[in-house]
Amino acid sequence: MKIMQKTNTKKRAATATREQLILRVRDDLAKCGFFLTEPHNIRSVSFDVIARRDNQLLVLKMLSNIDSLSQGDADDLRVLSSALGASPIIVGLHSSAAELDDGILYTRFGLPIVSERSFETLMMEGVPPLVYAAPGGLYVRIDGETLRSVREAKSISLGTLAEAAGVSRKAIQMYESGMGAMVEIAARIEEFLDEPIVIPLDPFEFTTEMAANIRELEVISDANNEIFDMLREIGYLVMPTRRCPFDAFAREEELLLTGIGGDDRLVERKARVVGNLSRVTEKKSVIIIQRDSRVKAIEGTPLVSKDELRRADHSEDLMKLIARRERRPKA
Repeated sequence: MKIMQKTNTKKRAATATREQLILRVRDDLAKCGFFLTEPHNIRSVSFDVIARRDNQLLVLKMLSNIDSLSQGDADDLRVLSSALGASPIIVGLHSSAAELDDGILYTRFGLPIVSERSFETLMMEGVPPLVYAAPGGLYVRIDGETLRSVREAKSISLGTLAEAAGVSRKAIQMYESGMGAMVEIAARIEEFLDEPIVIPLDPFEFTTEMAANIRELEVISDANNEIFDMLREIGYLVMPTRRCPFDAFAREEELLLTGIGGDDRLVERKARVVGNLSRVTEKKSVIIIQRDSRVKAIEGTPLVSKDELRRADHSEDLMKLIARRERRPKA
């Protein structure tokens, strides 16, 4: 399989709106058997879709122009994905300079980005990109062990292969150690050896150390801070969120999606959105409301008042209360 053939797939026009892109990506995911969060229509939220299929959980953001992604948005998406144990990915149409090429993996602020066609090919056909964009050009991952074994099996010296590839002996040694190579160089090596040495890329291999990257974000308001403190007092690690339909992650033995309600209309809307996220991610959820209410749950999302939270002595007390009020439809 030649390297350059994988990058010459037909591209879609980049004139579609972001809303059209979201709809098409949702359709592709549904066809692949993913269970999707409902459209939230909240522009300030850091993600557009969360999708689950068996043990695979994805957090997706769709952008017309990938250069519009800010460091703050990327941080929020990374924290959200890390906390959920999900893989973040961005599907885009173009950068400020040009359309995104198909078959190429891009990155911004450490997040994987692919074109719409690349995403469709990956999900529908199981064909991952081979090429990634980095400063200086386009690169591929080299299977260093295969490169070395093929070279030695054919009794080709480092110097001979280096001359054929147009690089130094040191560069060949580095490729054999697993360093990436520019597309043109890898193509020359493959042609000379008459063997494939390039490793496909998995955009979902976004790796991060959970404890190092899940940081506490600034608290949005004093009212939220009071509730967060009460959660901490009964044993939760609280991670406030930004650009998210819920207000915090609360983690003890399991992850709890925690929303904080205001007026009745806001509580109802937040409960519906958080409940939907909870079903897709298979995490517990709760909305903390300011005053006691006769309504104890909204569409399966438990409501717990500040007074009830204040009376809890341990996280188990809160979880028992949530379990009694939780009547969640199965995904």
